Amino acid sequence: MVGAGTLGICRECRESLGPWCGAACRGCGLPFASDRTLDSSLRLCARCRRQDYEFDLARSYGLYSGRLREAILLLKFGGRERLGGMLGGLLARIWNSDEELQAISDSVIVPVPLDRSRERERGFNQAALLVRGLSGRLRKNGAGLGIRVSLGCLIRTRATAPQTGLSLPARLENVRGAFAVKSENQIRGRVAVVVDDVMTTGATLSACAGALKRAGAVRAIGLTLARSTPQFPDVPGPNRPVDEADRKSA
Repeated sequence: MVGAGTLGICRECRESLGPWCGAACRGCGLPFASDRTLDSSLRLCARCRRQDYEFDLARSYGLYSGRLREAILLLKFGGRERLGGMLGGLLARIWNSDEELQAISDSVIVPVPLDRSRERERGFNQAALLVRGLSGRLRKNGAGLGIRVSLGCLIRTRATAPQTGLSLPARLENVRGAFAVKSENQIRGRVAVVVDDVMTTGATLSACAGALKRAGAVRAIGLTLARSTPQFPDVPGPNRPVDEADRKSA
């Protein structure tokens, strides 16, 4: 993965960061190994059929595996802050290829906030870097009209434990009431797009979406670089050990 250049990864690796192109839930974007896994009429996963999420829909660029996972870990724990812009640019591919995202006319893009102590330790919020990369690419391609960025309106009201290793009920409880909107005038009447690096169960994105809707957002959409799912064997799951870098993530 590591190579020459300002980003610290080789050109071959950058070009290999391909999107997920297979079957996926049209609600939360959960990738499936086969179309038969989806409900034939609704094309929704079980959790979306139960309406478990507070966001209206979610999309992920690719699977949290292989070189995409390596790139995310380099960004978060390897001191490769400049990777954020490049990886955020990958999110623009989702935006430009998804009909529902393209139809948004008045939106505000916000990053999932880090706990202050964790951000001081890391030196940056990787989600904010992804937002900058996404918005920059959209504007460069002429697709950024009507899109606003707000890096500070969504805040954490308290510190939370890392989500990795927690059960779904524990994840939901861990982030319950953990987010709030500081500047409601930036959100009210708009579609809020919440950006994060990895989505696993969707608990964090759902909690953020709930806070944004209570602040007046007409819709809330989750957008992540990668989706972690045990349906694919090389993705960390309950039956596979998680490395130390993953264990530190939130």
